[in-house]
Amino acid sequence: MMEAIQIEKFKAGQWIRQYQYKSFSPVFINRQWLINDPDLQTLLAEASRYLGELNAFSYQIPDIDFFIRMHIAKEAVTSSRIEGTQTNMEEAFLKENDIQPEKRDDWQEVQNYIQAMNSAIERLQTLPLSNRLIRETHKTLLASVRGEHRQPGEFRKSQNWIGGASIQDAVFIPPQQDEVPELMSDLEKFLNNDQIKIPELLRIAIAHYQFETIHPFLDGNGRVGRLLITLHLVSNKILERPALYLSDFFERNKTLYYDNLMGVRLKNDMRQWLKFFLVGVIKTAKSSIFTFQSIIALKDLCDKDIVRKLGRRAHKGLALMDWLYCKPLTTAAEVSEWLNVSQPTANTLIRYFCNLNILQEMTGYKRNRIFVFRRYLEIFKS
Repeated sequence: MMEAIQIEKFKAGQWIRQYQYKSFSPVFINRQWLINDPDLQTLLAEASRYLGELNAFSYQIPDIDFFIRMHIAKEAVTSSRIEGTQTNMEEAFLKENDIQPEKRDDWQEVQNYIQAMNSAIERLQTLPLSNRLIRETHKTLLASVRGEHRQPGEFRKSQNWIGGASIQDAVFIPPQQDEVPELMSDLEKFLNNDQIKIPELLRIAIAHYQFETIHPFLDGNGRVGRLLITLHLVSNKILERPALYLSDFFERNKTLYYDNLMGVRLKNDMRQWLKFFLVGVIKTAKSSIFTFQSIIALKDLCDKDIVRKLGRRAHKGLALMDWLYCKPLTTAAEVSEWLNVSQPTANTLIRYFCNLNILQEMTGYKRNRIFVFRRYLEIFKS
């Protein structure tokens, strides 16, 4: 292995003159990192503690996968919004026919993100976090959407750039396409090299920076790079279930996010990027813990109301609650199918739920009505 990198002496790479522009060629990262900074160690300890608290919910909450689906949906909406889509949480749970035609491309990008995350988590059972998995995830992300003609599932074979109307006025120009395969191979080795002794939170922070700097795809790099964080935490058992997503933190601090990434490239300031990343983990983990606590309180309240008010229909009511925890927008037809009951029975249950202020009708129509579990949705939107 190459000599160790001291974070204080880290050199991020070099700017290489190309025709009419300079591209940035990053150094390889598959090396031992020496990180003894007290501030980073303090943040790392705090981040690890909150991740431990968050992870505990994976064991405490029955049927936690219902709620994880909501986390993934929120992540899909937020991560896609960073890239310019306009889909909101409510729309993410609607069927395509219920989406306005002009918003269907945005809606499909969110659905692709949900599918990409779910597929990648499942693939981690049999496949390491690798370039193969990264390319598969990218292919799912770009299927049948605006980037479908931009080599989905393939590393780029041409130059790309970030910001600016053209490459001449770009904010950042990643390495030349010929460098991408070797750089991505180095990144893959770094993610899976158990000879490198480094806390996994710092490993994925460095890897995320490197991925965004390589920018290996023509489109979808931001979404894949953010997915990479959660996949790494799950792959390394830092989290039992995918309950932590940094997209919301990155979106709220978008300028700082891009400035800190550029700070590494321009000033070799990896330390500041790692601090920013760890603060993001801390804030996001705290938020996720509060979300789970709020869900538990709401579930307890709703279950008690259902048992008290629905009598012999309570068991069907509790089954409907399970459905709403993973799909908080629904119709009478869906309830009928999910519970295997008649349409009149489904309508009766929905009417009970509206009376209990669990569901609200959101269309104002007499037919084809859609009902929303708004109190639950608001927990994830707040």
